[in-house]
Amino acid sequence: MHAVFIPYGARPRVEVFLRAMEAELFGLRMWKGKKSKVMGLYGAVRLLPFGAMEYVFPKEYKDKVLTTLNFHSKAPYGISTVALRKMFKCKKVGKFNTDAQFTWDKQFVSIIHVGIREDGEFTDPDGQYKGWTHEAI
Repeated sequence: MHAVFIPYGARPRVEVFLRAMEAELFGLRMWKGKKSKVMGLYGAVRLLPFGAMEYVFPKEYKDKVLTTLNFHSKAPYGISTVALRKMFKCKKVGKFNTDAQFTWDKQFVSIIHVGIREDGEFTDPDGQYKGWTHEAI
């Protein structure tokens, strides 16, 4: 899953926030028939045009990540992100559970949320995880 957003604020504070996001270790669920296991995967921050960022993470953590990135609140200053969503090929976020969030340091960092992109599934054709299926991050 990909969450597209625009962080802004004092650059050192934004960088601390992005580093905390990259340091988050997730469990990527994998399955092969009735067997399943979890592989460790760090969140990834990608740079996009116009100061936008994309956070890549497993879909099982959607609610927690989107809550931490304030996707449940209104955009600041009444900013419309319709054009940005279209440009980045994102879709609008529907309802999600806002009970939990990560402890990333967002002090002095504001976020304009743009949208999300969902990944399909991928089955490894060879290598260590041959035949195992997981989210195609």
